Amino acid sequence: MNKLKENLTIVLLMLSIWHVSAQDQSRWSLTGDEGLQWNVKQNDSHIDHLEMSGLYISAIVHYGVEKGELKQRVHLVFPMLRTIPNDTHGSLSYDFAYDGIAKPMINGKEITEAPDFFYLKGVLKYGSKTDEGISITHQLYPTTNKPVFIDKMEFKNFSNKAVKIVLPKIDEVHYTDKEKGVEGVYRIQVVSSDDGNFVLKPHESLDYALIYSARRKEDKDVYISADYELKKREKFIRETFSDLVFESPDKILNTAFSFAKIRATESIYETKGGLMHGPGGGRYYAAIWANDQAEYANPFFPFLGNLEGNESAINSFRHFARFINDDFKPIPSSIVAEGIDIWNGRGDRGDMAMIAYGASRFSLAYGDKKTAKKLWPLITWCLEYNKRKLNKEGVVTSNTDELEGRFPSGNANLNTSSLYYDALISTVLLGIDLGVDFKVLSTYEKQSKTLKKNIEKYFGATVSGYKTYKYFKENKKLRAWIATPLTVNIYDRKEGTINALFSDKLWTVDGLASEAGSTTFWDRATLYALRGVFAAGDTDRAMNYLLKYSKRRLLGEHVPYPVEAYPEGNQRHLSAESALYCRVITEGLFDIRPTGLRKFTISPRLPEGWNKMALRHVKAFNSNFDVEVLRHREGVKIIIKENNKVIQEMTGKAGDSFTIRLSSKK
Repeated sequence: MNKLKENLTIVLLMLSIWHVSAQDQSRWSLTGDEGLQWNVKQNDSHIDHLEMSGLYISAIVHYGVEKGELKQRVHLVFPMLRTIPNDTHGSLSYDFAYDGIAKPMINGKEITEAPDFFYLKGVLKYGSKTDEGISITHQLYPTTNKPVFIDKMEFKNFSNKAVKIVLPKIDEVHYTDKEKGVEGVYRIQVVSSDDGNFVLKPHESLDYALIYSARRKEDKDVYISADYELKKREKFIRETFSDLVFESPDKILNTAFSFAKIRATESIYETKGGLMHGPGGGRYYAAIWANDQAEYANPFFPFLGNLEGNESAINSFRHFARFINDDFKPIPSSIVAEGIDIWNGRGDRGDMAMIAYGASRFSLAYGDKKTAKKLWPLITWCLEYNKRKLNKEGVVTSNTDELEGRFPSGNANLNTSSLYYDALISTVLLGIDLGVDFKVLSTYEKQSKTLKKNIEKYFGATVSGYKTYKYFKENKKLRAWIATPLTVNIYDRKEGTINALFSDKLWTVDGLASEAGSTTFWDRATLYALRGVFAAGDTDRAMNYLLKYSKRRLLGEHVPYPVEAYPEGNQRHLSAESALYCRVITEGLFDIRPTGLRKFTISPRLPEGWNKMALRHVKAFNSNFDVEVLRHREGVKIIIKENNKVIQEMTGKAGDSFTIRLSSKK
């Protein structure tokens, strides 16, 4: 009997280990060149999708295998080919299924592809082998500056015999309804780069490409070089990987950060209203939002230094500033259709707090006085708007919040007041460098102190046993956005808030549920929470959950970027969420806070087991500098290098705040 119990215990232990191991396994793995690879098992079935974008196109590629055989289709969006109604969603789009396109033939047989690997690094690559000894490799990518998407193929003969290959001539055209196009009829087309009969000798290779495009019917054909466009895409990836480099002992985090930089930056469109950073997701293009662009993405772009990113940020604030008015009517939540129309279907979502927060943080981090002066009127107008929206308890009222009524938000929510508070702080710091009258700045400072007290009085509460915040006055359930105060340096209730965030009431395998008891999640709330917990000093807990989240998003079943939400949108790879991921590192782990055009504070904490970490080629504050953090006795050593020259070196305790002053610009 004892032997039976012993054997049963061993079996249960083995099952337990297998279960944990199975949960821990990832479909994708890291490669040695900062890419990702999925090695396909025989007869496997798995379909995923990811988005890739250029200045004139975005492509959502659905790819994978069904019982081992290739499945692939592309949903192409052409943001500047506008459709009727010319509203938020008025971008021309079209689906192409690879199954519906004629296939090459090898020795008289049409090929059936069974990929043995998929690879990602800003380009989707996959390959298979035929019975004749031919390897077929695909590379899928958008062009950087044309309304064109390419599927580039290479056929290589690894056998010891010559092989006959027939490449089909592809020229499929679809014309849209004239009445549904702002500029009339659009021509959507897929053509092949080559066609004909070929003999492939041993070790020889042959290139072929499918070129997808769209244009106005009357526009002339333009020659496209698949090789040249691939090199331009790869150049963009290299440059993005080379700026704002995160170095840590954890390769998953390093890679997730690098990939997030791609998605955050590529989704910028050259509209007739200037460069516009768009969320994407098949629906949101050639338009800007007060939350996605002003609040989430724009404060990040100066750190990366991407030219288009910074210009798109400045341009978005220019568009929002068009709606400044003497009556203090709200600026629209979104400016759509290349800047010629608006969307304000949910009223004031706290948009002026979002804009003031984003514009003031961007101005400081961008480090250019002329630009800051241009944005100053927008910032101060938004501050005045929020001041006028204070209720009798001294917090900001709004119609909804950024979730636009999907969950209740009352008539005054925690998010809006927190963002307004941070905007007041940043505006004072910016105003000092701009030489603004001290009385004006003193007033803003007093308002921020009063608002902080009012946030505590109005929103501070014990919810579900946690000393945290109620999201709005009547709120009885824990909400994901209770983390926002932590991201703006309000730590009065940090312990209870962090415990609530990581409790089983809110935390799920996919991050934070939007509300306790709900299966809905939005990654933006999770990314705010992780940033806030790092900034609040609970480094090891934040790192534990960041690692779980990053591994799931980078190497799991739906890769390689943060997503928008579930169940809404089928976890679209919206762009601004990737900017928020990067800010978890820059503003959370390193706790960098802009305090002037050439000045910032930093309060880094090394996670347990780490002896060093660094950010290299930081382009914020109109500079190019490195931040190195080393474990030093019981604390940390910080080394700042500007243009490869050490300009500051400091030591202190973990959690100490250090002020960094970069050299003055000539």
